[in-house]
Amino acid sequence: MSMFSVGLSGLNAAQNALNTTSNNISNIFTPGYNRELTQLGEGRVSGGVQVNAIERQFNIYVANQLNNAKTQSSALETYNNQVSQIDNLLADRAAGLSPLMQGFFSSLEDLASSPSDPAARQGVLGTANTLSAQFRSFDGYLQDMQSNINSQIKDEVTQINNTTEQIAGLNKEIALARARTGEAPNSLLNQRDKMVSDLNERMDLRLNIQDGKTYNISLPNGQPLVTGTNSFQLEAVKADSDPQRTVVGYRDGGNNLTKLDESTIKGGALGGLMSFRSETLDKTQNQIGQLAVSLSVAFNEQHKKGVDLDGEQGGDFFSVRAPQGYANEKNIGNADVTVTFDAANIDQLKATDYTVRFEDNAPVVTRNDSGQVVAFDQESWDNGNELKFGGISVEFNGSARSGDRFEIQPVRRAGNGMEVNIADVDKIAAGDAGLDDQGGSPLNSFKSTGNLDVSELSTASGAFSENKQYQLKVDEEGTLTLTPEARITVDGAVFDASEDKLSAGDAIVIDGISFTLDELPDEDATATLTVSQNIIAATGDNRNALALQELQSKSVVGGSASVSGAYASIVSDVGNRTNITQVNLDARQGLTDQLRAVQQSESGVNLDEEAANLIRYQQYYMANARVIDTAGTIMDTILNLRG
Repeated sequence: MSMFSVGLSGLNAAQNALNTTSNNISNIFTPGYNRELTQLGEGRVSGGVQVNAIERQFNIYVANQLNNAKTQSSALETYNNQVSQIDNLLADRAAGLSPLMQGFFSSLEDLASSPSDPAARQGVLGTANTLSAQFRSFDGYLQDMQSNINSQIKDEVTQINNTTEQIAGLNKEIALARARTGEAPNSLLNQRDKMVSDLNERMDLRLNIQDGKTYNISLPNGQPLVTGTNSFQLEAVKADSDPQRTVVGYRDGGNNLTKLDESTIKGGALGGLMSFRSETLDKTQNQIGQLAVSLSVAFNEQHKKGVDLDGEQGGDFFSVRAPQGYANEKNIGNADVTVTFDAANIDQLKATDYTVRFEDNAPVVTRNDSGQVVAFDQESWDNGNELKFGGISVEFNGSARSGDRFEIQPVRRAGNGMEVNIADVDKIAAGDAGLDDQGGSPLNSFKSTGNLDVSELSTASGAFSENKQYQLKVDEEGTLTLTPEARITVDGAVFDASEDKLSAGDAIVIDGISFTLDELPDEDATATLTVSQNIIAATGDNRNALALQELQSKSVVGGSASVSGAYASIVSDVGNRTNITQVNLDARQGLTDQLRAVQQSESGVNLDEEAANLIRYQQYYMANARVIDTAGTIMDTILNLRG
């Protein structure tokens, strides 16, 4: 090879090296760009130099480690952003529930001090309305978070689908570019790796490189998202068990939609949203709802034992939203459910949702938070197809089949319906109606007249809830006529007055009135018994106000915690989750930063290094140009010798 050829090969190599260096400098701030190097080699035949390749400085192993770390960091960051909002809401000393509950019970203490004072009574209504409004506000805030998460899931799914489509398209473009030039298109490779990195920030995925060239991407459970030039779609859809909840579905090549279990989606912003919702948001909503129901029911039960200034027995002071129940969309049967609170067993109420599934036409109840199978009242189910468990009663309307499922949410939205039922301050039952907890005749509030031969006449706690009066007539055959109509039991069994007959010695209960029928009337005679309540309103009576105020320290929430203690537990639980998430995020972010530094040390552009290369390759170019110039001078000298 002549000096001209050697010099020209050097000029070409220098030019390529300068182009590569200038391209590195130009793209120093381009996201996903990987530094390039010009790989030179000796000429194959007659010397000189040749450009073997423009090599991309990319380490797939470091990139995979960094992507995995970014997946976890993104999930923790998303989780932390969400849980911090709840932590700030609950722990706010001015806007939290704790000071409002304290204010409510303090107003009851003032009422007990002056039970007839209109100002004290108005203070109770004012603090009660403020407290119930805050419960509704908390529920609304948490429900808005549920709606926002649904929207964010839809956005994340849209972004994932767009990215997988682009990766499939880049797989095709890269294959065509390799076929045309025989060389790797570095710019397209950078774009594809950047998209894989972005995809891992949204969701934990698996990357498989086919033949060292084509990228295939799949979900952790193996379902493919990208195979060669084909991509598959995810969809944001409503959950089968809860129409208010958005979950992720997978659309396969046969256009079949499979709804993915929430626990299968881990990592990335999408996984962080799913984890936060199932671990913290659902739980906190249920805990707030449980607190609202437990406080309301306990307060109502005690309030109904008192008497107001009009001499009437107290009614429900608070109301709450009824439990929710949903039939699964895939159910075969046509049953739906009606769920109510079981006031007699309200201490069993838990801050959790339940799934009722039918196996061999028999119900199985499972707690959603722990997966624990829950026992239910078998007698109620056998006698009336009514499931009683966890402080609630579930009635099935229609026919349920084996395999059918029902989602039961006892307290999820209970705080949304917490209202004060009383507007008149005189209706606050601060006095004691004289009804004791063990049963027995109310003090100065129970009277009976008539000639029916009975004994052990008494009323149980809660009788005469509407100040009713009953008249009983019994003839010699034991036929009972009751005015007004009411539920009757005889020796514990339901009594049908239109068909059944009474006998001497029967133990009878009518709307809380209990007595024993000693003898039937004589032949051709009818005996009567009139029972009424005679409550004497005492304006200075504060006994029920004191009992209501004492509820502050009683274990009314789940049978194990006071309302203040239960709320403190909620605040502590969320605070601990926030701290743990923040610590994990800091640790994971530190690892991510280290891996990013390793990746940048190999693939990133260093301006100082590139500036030095620029000078080096410029000198390289000038030197080769000098070789060509020298070769020209030699040639001219040789030609001049002929002259």
